[in-house]
Amino acid sequence: MLLLGTFTSWLLLAFLGQQVLLSSAVRNKKWGAGGKGSSSATSGRGKFPIVADKMQCTWVAKEIGDAVRLTVKCENPEARVTGGVTDLECQYNGKPQLCPAYGSNRQSFWKQVTRAFKRHQGKVCKDERALVKASVCKSAPRDVHFKLDIHSSVASAQSGGHPEIPPTLPPSPRSTPKAGAASAVGPAGPSPTACSGRVDSKRKAEEHCSSSWASLCTFFFSMLQSDEC
Repeated sequence: MLLLGTFTSWLLLAFLGQQVLLSSAVRNKKWGAGGKGSSSATSGRGKFPIVADKMQCTWVAKEIGDAVRLTVKCENPEARVTGGVTDLECQYNGKPQLCPAYGSNRQSFWKQVTRAFKRHQGKVCKDERALVKASVCKSAPRDVHFKLDIHSSVASAQSGGHPEIPPTLPPSPRSTPKAGAASAVGPAGPSPTACSGRVDSKRKAEEHCSSSWASLCTFFFSMLQSDEC
C-alpha cells in the first residue's frame, strides 16, 4: 500500500508539472504575438496627412533581420481629376531594438513615430536627412531612428482630366472685306435696271410724238433722263 501511494503521488506531481509547462508556453506565445515586450513590429502602423499636397498617408512596420522597415504610402484622389502627384511611396529603415523604450512600451513608441511623420510634412519620402524619431528614443544612437531609403521613393503623377475648350477665333479677314475696297473680280458692271431709262424714253416718245418724230423724241427724252448705259 505504501508503495502504491508513493507511485500515485509521483504521477500526480508529474501531471501538475506538465500542466504548468503548457500554461507557461501558451502565455509566452501570446506575449510574443502582441504584448508590450513583443519582438514583432507587426503592431506598428499609423496614418497622417500631408496638408500642402492634399495627401493621405499610411505607414506599416515590418521586421527585416535586426532592423525595422517602415513602408509609407500616400495618395491624392483629387489629383487624378485636376492633375498633379497622385501617389507617393517610400521606405524608412532603422534599428529601434537598440532603444530600451521600444521594448518596454511599444504602443507609445509607434504613436510618437506617427507624430514625427506629421512634423516632417513636405519632407516625407523626399529628404533623407530628415530622420523619423520617437521622442522616447530621442537620445538613442543614430541607427535607432528611421532614415529614408531615397532609392525606394516612387511618385506617380497625372495630367488633368478636363478637356481644354478651344478659344473662339475671330472671323477671317476674308469674310469681312473692308468698306470701299474694290472687288477682286473687277469693276462692277451696270445693274439690271441701269438701262431702264432708255425703255421709258421710247415709251414716252410713242405716247407724245407721232411716228415720224418718234426717233427724235426718244433721243430728247433720253437726254432729259441722263441715264448712263
